[in-house]
Amino acid sequence: MITNITVIIYSVIAAVLIVAYLPKIFQCFHFRYRVPRRTATSKRRIAVIVPARGESEVIGDLFASLAVQDYDGRRFDVNVIVNEANDPTVGIAKSYGARVFVVCNQKCKGDAIDGYFKQIKESEFNRYDAFVIVDADAVLSPNYITELNNALEYDCDIYLSRKRIKNFLGTRRDRTIFTDCSALTYAQLDDLSNIYRTKRNIPMNMCGQGMMIRRRTIAEIGGWPYRTLTEDYEMRMDCFLRGFTSMYYPYAIIYTEETLTHRADYVRRLRWLTGYSQCDARYKKKIKAQARARGKMTEGEFEYFYSLIPVASFIALSFITAFVGIGISVFTAFSGGNWLYPVLLLIVLPMGLLYLFTFIYAMLCMIAMHDSFRRIPVSERGLALMFAPFYNWEYFPIFIHSRFKAKHGWDWKPTKHIRFKGIDRLAPAPEIAPAAEEEEEEKPVKDATL
Repeated sequence: MITNITVIIYSVIAAVLIVAYLPKIFQCFHFRYRVPRRTATSKRRIAVIVPARGESEVIGDLFASLAVQDYDGRRFDVNVIVNEANDPTVGIAKSYGARVFVVCNQKCKGDAIDGYFKQIKESEFNRYDAFVIVDADAVLSPNYITELNNALEYDCDIYLSRKRIKNFLGTRRDRTIFTDCSALTYAQLDDLSNIYRTKRNIPMNMCGQGMMIRRRTIAEIGGWPYRTLTEDYEMRMDCFLRGFTSMYYPYAIIYTEETLTHRADYVRRLRWLTGYSQCDARYKKKIKAQARARGKMTEGEFEYFYSLIPVASFIALSFITAFVGIGISVFTAFSGGNWLYPVLLLIVLPMGLLYLFTFIYAMLCMIAMHDSFRRIPVSERGLALMFAPFYNWEYFPIFIHSRFKAKHGWDWKPTKHIRFKGIDRLAPAPEIAPAAEEEEEEKPVKDATL
């Protein structure tokens, strides 16, 4: 009897949560929508900012991709930020003609970026139309700067690049199961989320890697005031509070490096969730107060506060039901009853459904990101799909860990990098088939040249 009652309770609550999550599922299928590609009316001046503390091992790959940009080299500058003057990165950067800025005592990426803005003169700052933040371990598609210039035809404050995987351009030794599952994160953030947000003018899921900001926006915020572990997510909070507009421009492609080991991947995700906790503690009340003063929440604010509740609740419900099922099964077995019945209904059923839904979601991510995943063997893709549900479930203990970690400091530690030897494999963003596009009402371009 208790088994049947538990199954009914689980089924009813699960059905309610799935229905509540349907709007988010609807958003995911907007990955087939294509942001209209624009052609720049002029060649603007763009500053590439590279926080590069202790990155001498890998930054040469980034410079190799910058050297083959099809954009006028006189219209973009590379600015490398290090922690100390004797960093080997300094010599490498100067050999490529980049400017080097020493920002001492960096405790986070925000310190480095803000230090750069504090060091450049006002006349130099005003010379640039926009600033793009690029990690030292990234590589850029040959038309990356050109497409960023094209993106500036849209009158937005912040622009996000398309993230693809640097590891997929190398050999099998450059990837592990954790690399492949981590790669799916970018489809979750961009293809299955930011495309819809761009269409609806909702603040993006920010990613500091390949994020371009207009000069006027930097001037308004007074440099780079963000100091949490996730300064990009912190800027998203400012989009709610200051009304900054943002968009995802998928034609500017940046290749990111993913970690190889479970430990490194866990630490990185722990840093992300710890940064999110810091941001929520700092900004959540301000955003709620703003919504109350307005009298209603915007679509973006509602999504920020409530969109993850159904899926998080479903995951928690499934695990709780399974734990209850274990207890009932053990009790039934000792009582001489049919212990297999509660095992099937209270353990196998909820965990099977949870696995199925997360598997389908991972498969949708891989489909949305097919242009990147097609570079790896089918067998490797299949293994990643099978493992992805467990990888995503691990966010639960990481989330709990982050709540404790947010109360303490975070020491910067170097990350082991891979060496990239496939500059010839980088390709410009391909043209998208018109059949996948939706018509968009043409909007006047304001402040196109700043």
